[in-house]
Amino acid sequence: MSDADLALRALRLLDLTDLSDQAGETGTLQLCARAVAAPGPVAAICIWPQFLKLARQTLKASPVRIATVINFPAGNGNCSLIGSDIAEAIADGADEIDLVLPWRAFLAGDAEIAREMVNEARGSCGDKTLKVILETGEYPDQASVRGASQLAIAAGADFIKTSTGKTKTSATPAAARTMLEAIKVSGRPVGLKPSGGLRTLADAKTYLDLADEIMGPGWATPKTFRFGASGLYGVLADIIAGTVPAERTDGAY
Repeated sequence: MSDADLALRALRLLDLTDLSDQAGETGTLQLCARAVAAPGPVAAICIWPQFLKLARQTLKASPVRIATVINFPAGNGNCSLIGSDIAEAIADGADEIDLVLPWRAFLAGDAEIAREMVNEARGSCGDKTLKVILETGEYPDQASVRGASQLAIAAGADFIKTSTGKTKTSATPAAARTMLEAIKVSGRPVGLKPSGGLRTLADAKTYLDLADEIMGPGWATPKTFRFGASGLYGVLADIIAGTVPAERTDGAY
């Protein structure tokens, strides 16, 4: 596969994201425009809840899905507002919910709080897509990543996602491998979303190669695999357009 073909494959799996502290209405409109422009469309955009109505009005009947974040980025253990927050987000136009698992509670041995929150979110999402963010960069070992993956899958996650992108360590190939192995063993149609710190075509290839190896070639589609990255889009678009010199197609510029 050529660099351009690989970049196009990755771009079609991208959740184009703006979860910065500086996010605003102008940026949301720009994000929506990029999401549907050539060489897109991307799979989805991921934005703060307060911009959902604007994005829904802007994208209208576009195939680009709209995701938002809940319990983000802290991953608190309080489940009391989860249902109402998700209901409001769906009413405002969300197709997908990216929920942060209460990972600190999970790592402290209170798996029940984590399970309760995912169960609550699953019930509130209805037929909308639920992605559960594990925040794997904060875990002490892969056994913990495996345990959190199994919990989220059993509680009804449609995707398991590595990271919020707000911690020192975000997605890693080791965590992605563990998560994919948990998905495969589960036998459930659950997807993977590596997120945070992905900046180059080489990064994208690493995770796609893992998915192809563990789940089989062709498994990674927008229904089963997403990239969460704010900086990857420009790199991929430049490679597809042929505006990046061959020696720099790793995206490091």
